[in-house]
Amino acid sequence: MATLTPEMKDFIANNLAWITTISKDGDLDIGPKMSMFVLDDNHLAYHERTAGQHYRNLEDGSPLVVAYANLAEKKGYRFRGNVVLHKDDDIYDAQVKVAEEKGTKKPAVVPVLEITEIDDLSAGPKAGTTIAKG
Repeated sequence: MATLTPEMKDFIANNLAWITTISKDGDLDIGPKMSMFVLDDNHLAYHERTAGQHYRNLEDGSPLVVAYANLAEKKGYRFRGNVVLHKDDDIYDAQVKVAEEKGTKKPAVVPVLEITEIDDLSAGPKAGTTIAKG
């Protein structure tokens, strides 16, 4: 597993996540996920509230790629890894409570990405290079 640094965690907390999945037919789907959060040093997670195309793609075994970018800072990160869908377990139950506390829609599922690769999306010569792999 790759490990998030404190700087990465702060960046994630203060910027919008965009995710990409792929359908069984090979169609890419990209969209923002405002509920993305750091679960721990090696995992990102979000509340899948719409149970739409991303959800169907993940159920069908799609990989999940998460990207963050900040135009003003010309900085960003991309995260890749293995995803597990949590529906009826402690992780899901804890996130349902979070949704209730925030007054947001109950998630249909909580996808958790075990980070295996972190790439630098910052402008400049290191753009697209791997920062950590595990």
